[in-house]
Amino acid sequence: MPRQFLVVAHRVPVSGAFSLNDLAGAGGRMDEVARTVSTAFTLSNDLRRDSELTVLFVAEPAPRARRIRIDGTRVRYLNPDERSTAALLKNALARSASLDRDVEASPGLVVGPCDPARELGAFAAVPGTIWLTERGVPYRESAAARAARRAVLGDPFDLRPEERGLLERLGVPSVSLGRAARRTSQCLDALQYEWDVEESTAPHRPDP
Repeated sequence: MPRQFLVVAHRVPVSGAFSLNDLAGAGGRMDEVARTVSTAFTLSNDLRRDSELTVLFVAEPAPRARRIRIDGTRVRYLNPDERSTAALLKNALARSASLDRDVEASPGLVVGPCDPARELGAFAAVPGTIWLTERGVPYRESAAARAARRAVLGDPFDLRPEERGLLERLGVPSVSLGRAARRTSQCLDALQYEWDVEESTAPHRPDP
């Protein structure tokens, strides 16, 4: 089963009209979104092919919002550095700005319009989903977290009250990765590590 992540980005200009020289400012913290995307897939000398990541770029009204989905089995041109990843996402947003449908902006990367609340609700409603938040149950005390392979993360501005309320109504387990206020990319990296360890130590089950 693929590992699936959903990141909610609240301030990135959905038109892609921002400079790669100002990702943290005018880019609405695209620097951290780019680091998170890179962290989801890149290893030392390879890519994780077992992961999928969706970024919801929130904008009002909802038809202006954009969704980027990245499939680890097909993605290309993804490098570990923040700037080139940001350029890949920026180009996808710019290409999608005038479209009312999904388009594959580059291999394994699909961008299109979305309703962020609907997308978040659909993702969170799938069993086996957790929500990473500083106020959650510590990871190693959460059976739900160890069994999960799907996670919702906020960008540096955390989830909005209505987004948190939606997850709470759906009963999504909230999980913490420690007392320190970690960046989104660090949380995703830590979660990948925990799941790597669990899978490497799980008893081998021979094929029937």
